[in-house]
Amino acid sequence: MKALILVGGFGTRLRPLTLTLPKPLVEFANKPMILHQIEALAKAGVTDIVLAVNYQPEVMVSVLKKYEELYNVRITFSVEHEPLGTAGPLKLAEKILGKNDDPFFVLNSDVICDYPFDALAKFHKAHGQEGTIVVTKVEEPSKYGVVVHKPGHASRIDRFVEKPVEFVGNRINAGIYILNPTILKRIELRPTSIESEIFPAICADGELHSFDLEGFWMDVGQPKDFLTGTCLYLSSLAKKGGKELTPAGEEHPYVYGGNVLIDPSAKIGKNCRIGPNVVIGPGVTVGDGARLQRCVLLKNSKVKDHAWVKSTIVGWNSTVGRWARLENVTVLGDDVTVGDEIYVNGGSVLPHKTIKTNIEVPAIVM
Repeated sequence: MKALILVGGFGTRLRPLTLTLPKPLVEFANKPMILHQIEALAKAGVTDIVLAVNYQPEVMVSVLKKYEELYNVRITFSVEHEPLGTAGPLKLAEKILGKNDDPFFVLNSDVICDYPFDALAKFHKAHGQEGTIVVTKVEEPSKYGVVVHKPGHASRIDRFVEKPVEFVGNRINAGIYILNPTILKRIELRPTSIESEIFPAICADGELHSFDLEGFWMDVGQPKDFLTGTCLYLSSLAKKGGKELTPAGEEHPYVYGGNVLIDPSAKIGKNCRIGPNVVIGPGVTVGDGARLQRCVLLKNSKVKDHAWVKSTIVGWNSTVGRWARLENVTVLGDDVTVGDEIYVNGGSVLPHKTIKTNIEVPAIVM
């Protein structure tokens, strides 16, 4: 089988992290975001993966080369010289996606969930339609584009309603599709939206169905959602009896509330209180008496003694000073130093900066 991952452009929503690495290579739960998807696709029998990119493909080539060998897949870069939206990249990759009659998967690179590729392929083939969209239920559908089904039909899509004022349904497009190669005839090689231009046309022909996603789902393309997605992912891991998680107990008395993922190479000080929902990356050092909650510490970062870090992403090689306090979706880029006893409330700090005064109101530090 084949798949196309929409990697896209500059990853501006996830800055300052994407000023250092392309978004697909930013670690989510201690492995590159895109590796979660490659693993799931390979497990479902996909052998050809196309990455639709228009930014820094050369940075990703060397990293992804080793994944080709590891997962026995072919990874091809389809480079856009101008942004082509969400449908144009399919046309650009037509030689691979349309090389046979088998359907292919399409997914956004920043979607995290329990990828249902096997079940999705079976459902799609059983219904014999041109396209199937994975949908997920949300509590506030008014913020999204909502999928509306044909009356009396559980899965055939009738239309889409963007940010509905009145309740028309609670299922939204989850950014994962399986499509027949015939869809490529509907797309021109120009900037095109698959959601607003192509899917409505397939709907009109009665050829578009939905597939309900079980379990968690999150678009982790911005820091607030990256942290929420981390919590959902760790909870899902815990439900499956995840052996990767560090359990509370005599051996790890610092774990508080569970859902703590710690790389074996990290060093944890005495009398810490860590959790719930914390990811600690390789080479990280946590000092004595630190309090970590709902946060991510990326590779080689350091949190000094008695610091408080909550709802924060600490970037690679960054340092949080003694008795410092970070909270409210603070993001430190690569190689940032926060001084001792400094308070940061919702700061977004660009790489290689030193913070010596409090940030009391959310702000971007350039």
